[in-house]
Amino acid sequence: MGPARISRIIRFRRCESGAALVEFVLCLPLMILFFVILIEFGRIFWAYQATTAGVRDASRYLARVAAVDICQTGGNLNTYAAQLRTMIETDRAGNSVLPKQVTVDTVTASHACVAGTFRVSPAPVATVSAQVTMQMPLGALFGIFGNPMSSVTTDISNSARIFGT
Repeated sequence: MGPARISRIIRFRRCESGAALVEFVLCLPLMILFFVILIEFGRIFWAYQATTAGVRDASRYLARVAAVDICQTGGNLNTYAAQLRTMIETDRAGNSVLPKQVTVDTVTASHACVAGTFRVSPAPVATVSAQVTMQMPLGALFGIFGNPMSSVTTDISNSARIFGT
């Protein structure tokens, strides 16, 4: 090897003109992964908030239409379940308010007679509970950290004091 080749090799080793590009290429997969995770959890959070708002509205509605003397008569709120499910899933025009990947599995309506906490004792309190399944289309990506998450199932409930009709 002649001195010209050695000086060329030394110059090549000192040259840093492509270092930023190499660092970017090394960091790009991690940036994409973090972006995908951010989008997936943001979508799940939005779906959860939409469902929570629907359950809250349904419990407030039930508190207005249920009989105020339900504690004395021993009534039942199960007859409202189908109507409450429709309230959680759709708006007034009948359009779905939940993303396509969210399904409401069950909706239950119940009441409890709470003594000593309101002016009326016992006071009727209505509770609306919904079991919701959220499909995660990008859940297979989380399989690199363990088990892939294809769906998440959770229960959402809200309570409101029954004022009745």
